[in-house]
Amino acid sequence: MKSKVYLLTLLFLFGSRFSAQSFIHFGQIGSFTSAISFSVNPQGFIFVSDNSTNELIKLDTLGNVLKTIGGYGWDRSSFDNPVDIFATTLNVYVSDKNNHRIQIFDKDLNFLSQFSNYQSGKIFSFSYPTCAAVSDQGDLFILDSDNKRILKFNLRGEFQLTIGGYEAGTFALSNPMKFAITGNANIYVLDSSTLFLFDQFGNGRKKIKLSFEPANVNATFEAITLNDQSNVAVIFSPYIEEDFLTPKIFSPSLDEEIIDSFLFNSKLFVLTKSCINIYNIVRQK
Repeated sequence: MKSKVYLLTLLFLFGSRFSAQSFIHFGQIGSFTSAISFSVNPQGFIFVSDNSTNELIKLDTLGNVLKTIGGYGWDRSSFDNPVDIFATTLNVYVSDKNNHRIQIFDKDLNFLSQFSNYQSGKIFSFSYPTCAAVSDQGDLFILDSDNKRILKFNLRGEFQLTIGGYEAGTFALSNPMKFAITGNANIYVLDSSTLFLFDQFGNGRKKIKLSFEPANVNATFEAITLNDQSNVAVIFSPYIEEDFLTPKIFSPSLDEEIIDSFLFNSKLFVLTKSCINIYNIVRQK
């Protein structure tokens, strides 16, 4: 109940310029043991990581399982806590946290390569990555949770810069959990109850103090979503204005805690440990 009040407080503080929205339950897909993350690629294929089985699962929009890979281990295509997934048109990036690496697969979950702390160099190595994403320009960003910073690498895997490290001063991160990149290459980082905004060059632009602590943030060309265990905040424009957020708050009645959320093709996908609930978004006049 408290988290719902916090989110409604957030909505009140930042206001709303959008017409009313209704979230209509469309269906439920998937059957997982302990899902921990998911992503929907531009073609609508869904990729889910299951933490208890250390598996990566590809589904279509009807919930049909197209392929499953993984299992516990440190060889390629195996995982030890696949805590985050980021899917593009061609590739799927998995943050294999306890193996200290990002594994990269094609859209059919065939192994392509991996990027580890051993490859990134001694000075700019990373440990326990909890999030990874690729910008529209092809740069790879990795959340180095052990050193509380984000590292940026170019297409060739060459180190470019550090974002939110101790040298960032007032924009230094203290407890970064997840981040998302929008189409204009802005980077939104969840740090406890603060949302940090950086540009693609690592410059800190804004810190937004939240009245709750989201567990996840995701961005598509349609919207940004933030969620805690009971609620989803939806910002329908990915280009957040300079001075305020305008989220729409949705509190689904679910028997399980919300793990992750994602908005795609005017549908809200809400991940719990056991399944994905899908909601149609209807604008009310």
